[in-house]
Amino acid sequence: MLVEEIKKRAAAAVKQGDTVTRDVLRLALGEIQTAEARKNAPLSEEDAGAALRKLIKSNEETLGALPPGDDRVAPLKREVEVLSSLLPAKMTVAQIVEALADQADAIKAAGNDGQATGIAMKHLKASGASVSGAEVTAAVKQLRSP
Repeated sequence: MLVEEIKKRAAAAVKQGDTVTRDVLRLALGEIQTAEARKNAPLSEEDAGAALRKLIKSNEETLGALPPGDDRVAPLKREVEVLSSLLPAKMTVAQIVEALADQADAIKAAGNDGQATGIAMKHLKASGASVSGAEVTAAVKQLRSP
């Protein structure tokens, strides 16, 4: 379970004196616990992963706003690496095209790219695939091209 993995890695970071890892994992755990308190129930693995992706996105936005050479760049990149390592790897466009092979006819028959992407996302989410919208869009365009 994701929460247990975060706790385990945070404890290891404390023992190793890795303050960046320790702090970002504690922050992630706090975000998950806050979401659980709001929901008044434990989060699903998917919801816990979404909390981590939200932290990653926040750090990436901050990185984009910082000037080159800023002292905060290296720790923020390290935080993104640590958080990303907890999530399942995202599928590549080629892997998505392969996963959508049995849906290719429906995707090609869709009225437009938006509808085709909707079909693809529904299929991929139902299978539990870890994908990003940009890659799914690229895969759908690849499938729909003559």
